Amino acid sequence: MMAATKTALCVLLVAAFTLYADIGTNAAVPSSQTVLNPAAPRKSVYPRIVIYTVAWCPHCRELKEYLTTRNIPFINRDVELEQAAMNDLTQKYNTYSVPVVIIGNDQEVLKGFTVEQFEKAVSKVKAAGR
Repeated sequence: MMAATKTALCVLLVAAFTLYADIGTNAAVPSSQTVLNPAAPRKSVYPRIVIYTVAWCPHCRELKEYLTTRNIPFINRDVELEQAAMNDLTQKYNTYSVPVVIIGNDQEVLKGFTVEQFEKAVSKVKAAGR
């Protein structure tokens, strides 16, 4: 009986050591992350897109969902949470309505959102070379 207990203990220790050794070797690169090469950043096929929104607006939600589901990178500026964004919206873009979509470096400014309007503006900015 004593020999069986010692054998079981040895098997358990070997299993624990093996598990610990695996954790140690995988600690540098967790499986839930992707290793990036900072020397080769991915270039977006879209121009810079900045959107001015509020959380409760259904049109803003539609815009964010459209961009997100198509993996289109964008910067979201919530005008209720960010005073500088509200200042830009009202002073620079002369509106009190959302959403507002800025494409490129202010090359296209869309007040409101439709897929057709957005795609047409993006194509125009791409054709101009951003």
